[in-house]
Amino acid sequence: MATKATLSNSTEKKERLNFSSAKAVAQFPDFLDIQIKSFEDFFQLETRPDQRKNEGLYRTFAENFPITDTRNQFVLEFLDYFVDPPRYTIDECIERGLTYSVPLKARLKLYCTDEEHEDFETVVQDVYLGTIPYMSPSGSFIINGAERVIVSQLHRSPGVFFGQSFHANGTKLYSSRIIPFKGSWIEFATDINSVMYAYIDRKKKLPLTTLLRAIGYERDKDILEIFDLAEEVKVNKANLKKVVGRKLAARVLNTWHEDFVDEDTGEVVSIERNEIILDRETILEKDHIDQIVDSGVKTILLHKEDINSADYGIIHNTLQKDPTNTEKEAVEYIYRQLRNAEPPDEETARGIIDKLFFSDQRYSLGEVGRYRLNKKLGLSISEDVQVLTREDIISIIKYLIELINSKAEVDDIDHLSNRRVRTVGEQMASQFGVGLARMARTIRERMNVRDNEVFTPIDLINAKTLSSVINSFFGTNQLSQFMDQTNPLSEITHKRRLSALGPGGLSRERAGFEVRDVHHTHYGRLCPIETPEGPNIGLISSLCVFAKVNNLGFIETPYRKVEDGKVDVESAPIYLTAEEEESKVIAQANIDMTDDGTIATERVTAREDGDFPVVTPAEVDLIDVAPNQIASISASLIPFLEHDDANRALMGSNMMRQAVPLLKPQAPIVGTGLEKQVAKDSRILVNAEREGTVTYVDADIITIKYDRSEDEELVSFDTAEKTYNLTKFRKTNQGTTITLKPIVKVGDRVEKGQVLSEGYATEGGELAIGRNMVVAFMPWQGYNFEDAIVISEKAVREDWFTSIHIDEYSLDVRDTKLGMEELTSDIPNVSEEATKDLDENGMIRIGAEVKPGDILIGKITPKGESDPTPEEKLLRAIFGDKAGDVKDASLKASPSLRGVVIDKKLFSRSIKDKRKRSQDKAIIDSVEAEYDVKFNELREILLEKLYVLLNGKTSQGIYNDLNEEVIKKGVKYTQKILSNVEDFLNLTGAESLWTTDEDKNELVKELLHNYKIKYNDLQGALNRERFTISVGDELPAGIVKLAKIYIAKKRKLRVGDKMAGRHGNKGIVARIVRDEDMPFLEDGTPVNIVLNPLGVPSRMNIGQIYETVLGWAGLKMGQKFATPIFDGAEIADIDRITEEAGIPKHGTTYLYDGNTGERFDQKATVGVIYMLKLGHMVDDKMHARSIGPYSLITQQPLGGKAQFGGQRFGEMEVWALEAFGAANILREILTVKSDDVIGRAKTYEAIVKGEPMPEPGIPESFNVLLHELQGLGLDINLEE
Repeated sequence: MATKATLSNSTEKKERLNFSSAKAVAQFPDFLDIQIKSFEDFFQLETRPDQRKNEGLYRTFAENFPITDTRNQFVLEFLDYFVDPPRYTIDECIERGLTYSVPLKARLKLYCTDEEHEDFETVVQDVYLGTIPYMSPSGSFIINGAERVIVSQLHRSPGVFFGQSFHANGTKLYSSRIIPFKGSWIEFATDINSVMYAYIDRKKKLPLTTLLRAIGYERDKDILEIFDLAEEVKVNKANLKKVVGRKLAARVLNTWHEDFVDEDTGEVVSIERNEIILDRETILEKDHIDQIVDSGVKTILLHKEDINSADYGIIHNTLQKDPTNTEKEAVEYIYRQLRNAEPPDEETARGIIDKLFFSDQRYSLGEVGRYRLNKKLGLSISEDVQVLTREDIISIIKYLIELINSKAEVDDIDHLSNRRVRTVGEQMASQFGVGLARMARTIRERMNVRDNEVFTPIDLINAKTLSSVINSFFGTNQLSQFMDQTNPLSEITHKRRLSALGPGGLSRERAGFEVRDVHHTHYGRLCPIETPEGPNIGLISSLCVFAKVNNLGFIETPYRKVEDGKVDVESAPIYLTAEEEESKVIAQANIDMTDDGTIATERVTAREDGDFPVVTPAEVDLIDVAPNQIASISASLIPFLEHDDANRALMGSNMMRQAVPLLKPQAPIVGTGLEKQVAKDSRILVNAEREGTVTYVDADIITIKYDRSEDEELVSFDTAEKTYNLTKFRKTNQGTTITLKPIVKVGDRVEKGQVLSEGYATEGGELAIGRNMVVAFMPWQGYNFEDAIVISEKAVREDWFTSIHIDEYSLDVRDTKLGMEELTSDIPNVSEEATKDLDENGMIRIGAEVKPGDILIGKITPKGESDPTPEEKLLRAIFGDKAGDVKDASLKASPSLRGVVIDKKLFSRSIKDKRKRSQDKAIIDSVEAEYDVKFNELREILLEKLYVLLNGKTSQGIYNDLNEEVIKKGVKYTQKILSNVEDFLNLTGAESLWTTDEDKNELVKELLHNYKIKYNDLQGALNRERFTISVGDELPAGIVKLAKIYIAKKRKLRVGDKMAGRHGNKGIVARIVRDEDMPFLEDGTPVNIVLNPLGVPSRMNIGQIYETVLGWAGLKMGQKFATPIFDGAEIADIDRITEEAGIPKHGTTYLYDGNTGERFDQKATVGVIYMLKLGHMVDDKMHARSIGPYSLITQQPLGGKAQFGGQRFGEMEVWALEAFGAANILREILTVKSDDVIGRAKTYEAIVKGEPMPEPGIPESFNVLLHELQGLGLDINLEE
């Protein structure tokens, strides 16, 4: 053991030894796909405008345009949208506190349809619509300088849901609810009297048959025929005699017309009247026959006498309750119900139902809703029909009646086929929809106002409308969250998180147990382990490692097909949603099978919906692709997860996200094989883009010369050498540090995708959030009582758990009413000693050590004139007027801040005067001249390359964007012909053909594409420089200057820091012990850390013991292991490895006491465990106060470190002092140390002057009580 005490950042790059028995079949999808792909689909910037799919932003525009005025004279049509490159880079936005965004422009066409306006010409214009936050390559957004993530939302899918509930008297009530994408909800439900009602928007209730009449099933006959319930009998005496004794299914109505004169208009109006001869459900008797014949009715309807019709009794009951007889009556009844008013005319009444459910303006099921409806009801209505149809409503009623008769199943609303994911793109699209709808309203208003004037699209549009909606979404929406950036794992997990909360989702208070629970459809889709502890448990979950979200928003997971007991090894895995997986028999990934995929065992444990049958291989339909398919990334990183209790695994996966990146990280000896993928997909590291050779390396940059073919060389404008800048000491959202260092040397050959750097919790391209520590599980002098940790001083001395944290402090300068504030080191009434480290701008120098109370940025603010005190008068008399009119507004270091200044930045807006303007103009002119040279050089290079490609070839006709011919067909290319082309940026006409050689044409297109990119980059750089010279730095409104100081704090491990393993085994460092006092092994090696063995059995996280033993073997052999979850090393494997390594079986061995050298009585488990230092550090929690701020009402000290508050002496603490009879201490605590305002001032004075303590007075809380009692009208006064 002594020979190799730690597996320190070793140079040996051995592959991990993998214990998995199942072969890896499926590649992990890119872990950030859910964010990045969704955003790309939303913007579709890579796609040509004519090929854009009708989704995302394009669809939002298409839904809101064209816009016309009220008289349909002017039409504003949408043609296309595009974006300009961002003005600042991501780093510049973070430094300046800006939003990383792109300007969105739309090409709009305005034309007139009215002949009278012949002077109005059609206008096509590019209109600026506002800036839109743009996703960074790693899937986050930079909003006001902070990285944020839009979390995907898991919500109820649009569609139809059937449910049942119980009435208080035990009757089962059934309901079906149609939830649209947008529009009114409609619900059909039964009541205790077996009548079916329709509820519109959850409030207005009407009999179902009234709704059916309103949508076109006017007569009882029509309604009964839908369900095939009635038999029609022709009216004559002979027929009627045959059916005496049967029930009438529909009313027998006598209908006639009455004419009357309308008093207002004088017109004659005809009105239809009807009278009920016989009501429904009447049993026909002989004496009814004459009544029927006399009424002049042609036919009557009777109940059918077959078995099926009994099921439909509810329809007859509902007809009985129906107050209407005709379509007209029905629509008027519905209008009265919904509007609480009489309909003005029949047309309006009819329109209300159409508007609610059949108009695509107001109502939409969305693609998902239509898909779910068709699937559930077995319909085949086209996906384009996104409104309700009569067929839908009838099918739903029929299904509901089957449900009432127990012939169908109720829906499980927690089934993942009924819940879908709204990803970033969809959430942004719906916000755009809101913004564009608002914009459309103002456009319409402006069109209506500008009647005869000539106007253009720009005059109609107000860009603020859209920006304000989008900004409020990114700034205040519950799903737009401040990114958790403690380490790469927490970052990647945050982006893959799914939340059931947020707008349109659940609320914590109302979410019941069922929604939070694990459901069988979560398998391979949502992780059953990783979820927060506390009020959000089960509402926030993580996507599983293989899961993907399909284009309808349902989560899919991969399987391989199995036919006749043979796994299809050849084809790629298929991705299935929860619905498609329904009632399939699915086997696990690690079952025994032969190389050709035949299942080798006679019986297989499988999964079928929520059940786990044991089946024969022939019955198996599908097989999992990997054993870790069930878990999320965090849970898949816990080795031997299968031996841990689920509650502890949950804590383990949550705590790995809190691990602080260390100064000297180590990849774990015992990993799960996922570490590399996480580091790669987190987009933190620098990877080689293709094969090449390293030509230069230092701490800040790596330069690689890539191998390129001649063609690639020809079409590229970049040199073959590419330089990568390594991130150095960048502060994350949580104050941890991202700093990368190279791991390649000059002359190294690199492969495509090879990792070139490490750092920020990665080592050798693998995630490394902690350290491998030699551990002993044993008590040590009681110091590791209750999960506390005893750790060796070596860990502190060698900086194993040292981390660097960066704090950013900023101060802004504003122009106040009293005058301009100023950054300066010349601060009134401050000693020279205190300002010795400040520069002329008042900013502390880089490298200065900072202690609490030091001035970081010196600033003075003008103060209002008030009567000067005698001292001030004296000062003014001696030093002139300067001292009086400003006050010190400097930024000082807070009480717990100690560190070193590592960087400072000053941003300032340029303040304009005439001289400055002319200087700026001169500078801009010289910059533009510089760039002109660059543009010309670029054009020359292009012409050279084009000539090489086209020399000797003949043009086939080259056209520009406007389809004008630029080079005629049949012209032979010469340098002169090419240099005569004015603009190479717009040669993308559809008809253009450069030569007859297809390959050459492709190369020319590629060359022009690369030229356009390079040209736009140069143009962007020029615009930025122009802007910086003329405006200075862009700063938030009202701020003239912004000073920022970055302070790095080196945090060594201290007593009180929280540490944890990967199995939920957390504890606080209780004692740091000298190496020689730690228990040691027989060969003299001291252990690094001592954990309490009692923390293992009751917590049931035995995985840590497996890890410890295997880790020791790995340390001895210099070998790292991968033990994937549910498919890792078995006891037999570990025994084999420990034997090979020559360490005791099961890792139990005798230890010796470091103090006495004696052997301990019992054997202890020893090995190597992976420990993390968590973000809860004692330095951030230590806090003390003597005097400080008080609450306004109660006058008691505030609470909490952030408010510089006091410690609460609560009820139970008072009891403790009462028990000791410590009356004076108690009185002091409850008065002068708390809320006796006068007493505390006097006490402070007495302490300062050294006088005896005064008597305490009346606490403020007593006065508050008095006021409250007086507020209740009780006349309470204090008597002297």
